[in-house]
Amino acid sequence: MKTYLRLLSYASSIRKYVFPYFGFSLLGSLFGILNFTLLIPLLNVLFNQASANQAALYRTLPEFSVSPSYFSFVFNHYFYGALESYGRLGALQYACGAIITSVLLANVFRYFSQRILKTVEADTIASLRQAVFERAIRMDLSYFSEQKKGNLMSRLTTDVQEVENSIGRAFTATFKEIFTLIMFFVFLASMSVKLTLFSLIILPLSGGVIALITRRLRRAAGEVQQHLSGIISLLDETFGAMRVVKAFRAEPVMDAKFQETNLRYRHSLLRMVFRQELTSPVSESLGVLVVTGILMYGGILVISGDGELSASTFIAFIATFSQVMRPAKVIADAFSGIQRGVASADRIIEILDTESEIQVEEPAIPVKEFTQSIRFESVGFAYVPGRSVLTEVSFEIPKGQTIALVGASGGGKSTLADLLPRFYDATSGKITVDDVPLKQIPLADLRALMGIVTQESVLFNDSIFNNIAFGTDATLEEVQAAAQIANAHEFIEASPDGYATMIGDRGSKLSGGQRQRISIARAVLRNPPILILDEATSALDNESEKLVQAALSNLMKNRTVLVIAHRLSTIQHADQILVVDQGQIVERGTHKELIAIPDGAYAKLSQLK
Repeated sequence: MKTYLRLLSYASSIRKYVFPYFGFSLLGSLFGILNFTLLIPLLNVLFNQASANQAALYRTLPEFSVSPSYFSFVFNHYFYGALESYGRLGALQYACGAIITSVLLANVFRYFSQRILKTVEADTIASLRQAVFERAIRMDLSYFSEQKKGNLMSRLTTDVQEVENSIGRAFTATFKEIFTLIMFFVFLASMSVKLTLFSLIILPLSGGVIALITRRLRRAAGEVQQHLSGIISLLDETFGAMRVVKAFRAEPVMDAKFQETNLRYRHSLLRMVFRQELTSPVSESLGVLVVTGILMYGGILVISGDGELSASTFIAFIATFSQVMRPAKVIADAFSGIQRGVASADRIIEILDTESEIQVEEPAIPVKEFTQSIRFESVGFAYVPGRSVLTEVSFEIPKGQTIALVGASGGGKSTLADLLPRFYDATSGKITVDDVPLKQIPLADLRALMGIVTQESVLFNDSIFNNIAFGTDATLEEVQAAAQIANAHEFIEASPDGYATMIGDRGSKLSGGQRQRISIARAVLRNPPILILDEATSALDNESEKLVQAALSNLMKNRTVLVIAHRLSTIQHADQILVVDQGQIVERGTHKELIAIPDGAYAKLSQLK
């Protein structure tokens, strides 16, 4: 119940629709049940049991009320009036017309109640999916390092879909079918109290059996969703690495891996479905047993002829009670199906309740401009406790200067760059911007000061214009100006649709150099005072490198730059070069100073390059 109350907090439209839904459901149930109460006078006419004494009971209409008894009384009033005026044939025609009208009204009101229900479902799911997405993309990078993308995608798609289905079942069972069931038993009690009390055996009996069946359904549903997440994760990994799969002729390996994952999902799904599908036949079987008991007990009352129950009333009772099975079965199936939705809802709420480790410490200090310097003071960092990546790193980046980080792979250069925009937080020491600790600067302010160009050009399956203007409201002229600085304008204009050209998944329709220059244009457009370049040319051929390096030179003018270099030739003019080895700065100075150190780490690197 707590889970569903939590989900309903995302149903912003429920307040607007709950009363119309309840009203339409009430009227739909009322006219649906009324059909069966109209059978009694109809059967009396057919069996020629209608009498003048019965007609006298309905001569005066009562005051209006929205109740089954009022509508039944009105029907009998006009029914017996037609019987007196037009005889049995006229009364029969009137009764048939009333039943048709009642059926039509019942279905009209049910249709509008379903429209409202589906609207609430759609609003709730859209709001929930939006909330999950917004929370997920605001998690720190360590969260995405630990979680599989397929698992997150599964929660936003299949889990949310399961919740959507179960919300409909929960609303129907709670607001409509339970109310319908109560109304049925009120009508049944008006016909025969003894038979109604006898029939109530079905509720605790079927409820207990169904509860026994569904007790472990929630756990089984959780396993199904977990295995489905595994399938989506495997698909994401396989399709994203298709070049490697084909290059190493690994199709049979991936086939076997997928088959194993798929079979685990199949087994868990069957376990859940078998248990879920058991509820319907069990509830129906219990219903048939009760109906048989009612036939026996009610038949005895009719045959005894003690006035407790007439034949027409007994037939109407059986016809009405047969309809009790429908809402009872719907409720049983709903509670069975809800368990699967609850398992999915738990997985969704797990994301909603996860807080990002990157938080702004109080007092928060807004920083809109960069005016002095960036300082790393005795900074240490470890992805895993006990395994340090950085140890006691200290250096300063004055405004307007270019600081280069060089060293062997795995030394901690990229980690240092990731600490500056707070993709991760230092585990010891502190980093300041203009003497303000990073942890006290609002993330939006901090990242607005920075532009980042990485080794891997991250582009979206969209137009060139939208990739460059990503996150801004830039005009075409502004985008073109940025592209010119990034040496990208010429090849963009030569593309089939210019700036409107679609670049494919992850920019697959562009070369590596073109993708990188689009990334640089995107950074240029933001015009950040601080620039982070993480091996931006290391993956390019010589010709592309020259074009990209020229673009980077344009980008670096009048900016404060932290550059991670793979090729030392690209950072010889840096104001200071820091050589990072095993998480520590082992050398620092200009290119001339470092190259002159005999047997120095930088000198050795330059010989290797």
